[in-house]
Amino acid sequence: MHNMNKVQMLDFPQNGDERGHLVVVEGNQSIPFEIKRCFYIYGSDKDVVRGNHANRETEFVLINVAGTSKVRVKDGEGNEAIFCLNRPHTGIYLPTMVWKEMYDFSEDSVLLVLASEHYKPEEYIRDYDIYVEEIKKIIKGKNAEN
Repeated sequence: MHNMNKVQMLDFPQNGDERGHLVVVEGNQSIPFEIKRCFYIYGSDKDVVRGNHANRETEFVLINVAGTSKVRVKDGEGNEAIFCLNRPHTGIYLPTMVWKEMYDFSEDSVLLVLASEHYKPEEYIRDYDIYVEEIKKIIKGKNAEN
């Protein structure tokens, strides 16, 4: 389960009154890393699956600031979890080396993604079989240390 046990839902402070709501998200405070990149996904159909990759170096926080989506996280050892992002003041923290799939987007979904690293295509693992092999090597290396 290596990094799978680090995946967690985050609840961000929100302030509001009759004028509306304000949600604050700060790097190294409400999320566990310095934010180096952010992007958002919108206009994805309900049947579209985004992500389909793991990252060797980058950590992420995903927040549906509008609408809803789901995130499936896998650890390469047969374990998986599904999270529903349906409130603009909550997000999911994804550490390195977890497989992620975002799907079931509502029509009005806007999925904000905060990343710990700048984009480097070489640190992405886009083939699940290769990901599983890398996980096996990590586990084998940890077992050899013990």
